[in-house]
Amino acid sequence: MRAILFDKDGTLLDFEATWGALFEALALDLAGGDEKRAAAMLLAGGYDEETGRIRSGSALGAGTTVDIVRLWYPELAGEAFDAVVRRIDDAFAVHGRHGSVLLPGVEEVLAEIADMDISMGVATNDATATAVEALAALGIDRYLPNVYGYDSVPHPKPAPDIVFAFAAATGVDPSDIAVVGDNRYDIDMARAAGAGIAIGVLTGNSSAADLVAHADIVLASIRDLPAWLAGRRPPLGPARDDEEADDGDGDGGE
Repeated sequence: MRAILFDKDGTLLDFEATWGALFEALALDLAGGDEKRAAAMLLAGGYDEETGRIRSGSALGAGTTVDIVRLWYPELAGEAFDAVVRRIDDAFAVHGRHGSVLLPGVEEVLAEIADMDISMGVATNDATATAVEALAALGIDRYLPNVYGYDSVPHPKPAPDIVFAFAAATGVDPSDIAVVGDNRYDIDMARAAGAGIAIGVLTGNSSAADLVAHADIVLASIRDLPAWLAGRRPPLGPARDDEEADDGDGDGGE
């Protein structure tokens, strides 16, 4: 692989530690202090009362701000709709700068991958500015120069647009890009774009059962990624073919 496109929340950031309390406060605020209405909004958005967590593939777990507003305010349109989107994006941006929590080992993993001369980027269904500011606040933006939010492309995840934008920015063909994420949206984006490999991780709101039938490989976390990459190098493409021809002992695996 010559490039890796990471999901943000649940892959690089601790999803529940970062967003759980904010979702509750935001729903209560938007519900005008009505606790029953706020609880109903959270349930509709993906809150699971049994686990106390956000469900995989839900609007709050994987969708864009637009998806959330459509769900919570189906009657709105035009400027009224856009105003709520801005209000939520603003809340996400402020919280992202001050309340984002990295998963263990992420900075060390990114540094190790950077030493492998692999390009890296982020694909998120947050607004682009929110993601950029959060990564900067966490001090990992230097490893992730290419950041794409839902508002950076015509069609966000699970559509392939972000992979194509990342490929154009890095000069790497999608077939040489690994997509790493904790949700089906990430895997489906990889598939739609013809990415080289779709890697699921179990640090977000998806279980192994949610991912194993769809991802090419499922890792416990991105902490397992450097060892996996080391076992796969050299990258796919002519360089790999040439080396296999030289040593006459290519393994033929992915």
